[in-house]
Amino acid sequence: MALLRRLAVNAPRGVRVLSTPPPSRDELDLSFNSPKDAFKSKKTSELVRAYLVYQICSINWIVENNDMLMKSLRQMVGQRLFEAIMKATFYGQFVAGEDQNKIRPTLERLRSFGVKSILDYSVEEDLSQEEAEKREVSASISTCGDTQEEGQLKQYHVEQRFADRRYKVTSARTYFYLNEAACEKNMEAFMRSIDAVAETTKSTGLMAVKLTALGRPQLLLQLSEVIMRARSYMHQIAGGTGNVLTHHKTIEDLQRYLGDLSSKPEVQEFMKKITSDKEGIVHLFPWSNILDKDMGLSDSFRVPDPKTGQMRRLISQISPKEEEMFRNMLRRLNHIIQVANESDVRIMIDAEQTYFQPAISRICLEMMRRYNKDKFLVFNTYQTYLKNTYNEIVTDLEQAQRQNFYWGAKLVRGAYIEQERARAAAMGYEDPTCESVDATSASFHRCLKEILGRVKTEPNGDRLGIMVASHNEDTVRYAIQLMKEHGIKPGDKVVCFGQLLGMCDHITFPLGQAGYSAYKYVPYGPVVEVLPYLSRRANENRGFLVKIKKEKGLLLKEIFRRLFTGQIFYKPSGNYTPV
Repeated sequence: MALLRRLAVNAPRGVRVLSTPPPSRDELDLSFNSPKDAFKSKKTSELVRAYLVYQICSINWIVENNDMLMKSLRQMVGQRLFEAIMKATFYGQFVAGEDQNKIRPTLERLRSFGVKSILDYSVEEDLSQEEAEKREVSASISTCGDTQEEGQLKQYHVEQRFADRRYKVTSARTYFYLNEAACEKNMEAFMRSIDAVAETTKSTGLMAVKLTALGRPQLLLQLSEVIMRARSYMHQIAGGTGNVLTHHKTIEDLQRYLGDLSSKPEVQEFMKKITSDKEGIVHLFPWSNILDKDMGLSDSFRVPDPKTGQMRRLISQISPKEEEMFRNMLRRLNHIIQVANESDVRIMIDAEQTYFQPAISRICLEMMRRYNKDKFLVFNTYQTYLKNTYNEIVTDLEQAQRQNFYWGAKLVRGAYIEQERARAAAMGYEDPTCESVDATSASFHRCLKEILGRVKTEPNGDRLGIMVASHNEDTVRYAIQLMKEHGIKPGDKVVCFGQLLGMCDHITFPLGQAGYSAYKYVPYGPVVEVLPYLSRRANENRGFLVKIKKEKGLLLKEIFRRLFTGQIFYKPSGNYTPV
């Protein structure tokens, strides 16, 4: 714009210089009660469709039997008519299109109204419960067996009753391991999504990745157990008091703890391998070497027994073939991130169940350390319905500061709470979840406050970035309040907001149109292959009846406003530029 002004001043007399009109910006109504602001990006026919879909989602019998009804309808009317019906209803509401060419108009319209995109290729296998359980059990046990060992943590071992990880889950996609070739295909699908993001979002897009799509679940279970057993070991060093994640121990502390045993050759060899950061804080295992090089997992995860000094293995038995599978999983993830980096696309690694999450977070943090040196590229996801999420975030923030990398996070309430509670009760370990909806909201807000409070007060505060992925109006308002309190402007590239395509438009669009960084999570894929995704959306909307009631009311108001003002054939045309 400054260049255009200079050209206008210096232009010869009589020559007109065309200037680009400034992008539109609206005032933000924090009550989110304006139907005109919420739906100015929609045709009237799209408003009618949304109202119809929400009405259907309010009928329990239809939602409970939606899978059977969709399959029956497909058999009755045939493939072509079934796809036409779905595109006019549920598919058209919640999915952007079949492929990267078909989704382009949706992404461009979102962008013209100030909203960016997170792309997700939402194709899922439609497995029976029996087949899902069979696959999961087979892929979660080492070929060396799953024998009981001293110090074993039962929650990090497969349980037949919960082997179908879709149980009680309505808002997250599930991958079931088949073989290494299937993981390669999943990687290729993610690569195509990167191409789609790069071609359609003009360097503002993000892409979601699930680690269970890229490797054998057994490996994530075993690595998660190692991490938790290592934390228990550090807890012992600290005298068994306080939260283990807050203990900052040095090599000297470890030598004092082991006493005379430190002179044993095997203990001295262990000490040589221990890594520490610039402040001397110990990491029991050389994670960067384990994830970068061909270090054997069985040999790496050993610690000295504090009573005998003998080296004790923390990881259950793993075969050479499974070690190779672990390397393959890391290779796939590295390749995805490297291609994303070259294409100027950011990667969000999704959170999963608690028995996988320690491994996923550890791997994600190492990828941040490797790739987030100069910019935000890799983002981790934190589920705030878990009691320990705040402590995990504080620990990761401190590590990012000590190791000087950009820390990016997506904050969500979480997708697995009912499953987690049922599994903990059935297997007899402590319930990891918050006790109520209010406690989950308090956890979300506490984490938000901690992160945003560091932005202007810490030396590396400009290296923190967070996505508030929430459909809760109070949480969005609280995030905006914190931004104001800490002097964080919408254009500072610190905070962004995210909601699902086809849901909560009354939040996303007013945010984007007011200059906040706002995203829609945009699923795409062939109609028949995204039916499991659509089934979950129907169930999720039924669970948000109060919110749907508000959105339905706003839809009706806007439909009648257009009807009475002669705007029934309104054509959306936006001049908003996303942050």
